[in-house]
Amino acid sequence: MVVFDMDGVLADAESSWVFVHRRFGVNNDHSLYAYLRGEIDDLEFIRRDIQLWMAKDPEITLSKIQSILSEVPLMPGAHETLKSLRDRGIKTAIVSAGIDLLAERIADELGVDVDMANGLITDNRGRLSGEGILRVRLMDKGDAVSEVANRLEVPKEQVVSVGNSRYDVTMFERSGMGIAFMPSDDHVRGSANAVVDEKDLRGILKYI
Repeated sequence: MVVFDMDGVLADAESSWVFVHRRFGVNNDHSLYAYLRGEIDDLEFIRRDIQLWMAKDPEITLSKIQSILSEVPLMPGAHETLKSLRDRGIKTAIVSAGIDLLAERIADELGVDVDMANGLITDNRGRLSGEGILRVRLMDKGDAVSEVANRLEVPKEQVVSVGNSRYDVTMFERSGMGIAFMPSDDHVRGSANAVVDEKDLRGILKYI
């Protein structure tokens, strides 16, 4: 099985959350730093991000967020890479602390077997409630990799994880092989078994 991070790997965007933030002209740096200092947990981090959007549009709907995320481009080589893996009978998964609306869209477009990402709760009219659904903890994405591997009955040594940021290092640790795709820093690069520096996802195939 090959497990992909989404943002910066399958999606050619640094963060699905930040992609939406930029559309609304807001910034979540304050919350990010509070999270990294351990002052807030993942669910509160998600809640604060959603509230940034609701401050701009109190009536914002899930379909509006879905429409914004429909504009996120796929990483070059994504279609060919997933087709090659599928043709070889290799299972695929997305594990992301990003937004599930984008993960579901990409999984559908690329034929990914399983996707795990974080969600947005709505009221009965489809408007955001301000609360989120936590499925993948940003600092503990390795737990989600293990969960998906168990669900698909794939042993750890047959799991390859592909990520680009420090948050993906725990994915590498729960896999037989970790591939750093366009790694964001030397820590990510040094934590992986293989590195792809070219912005073309097909570069991972030679290692699998």
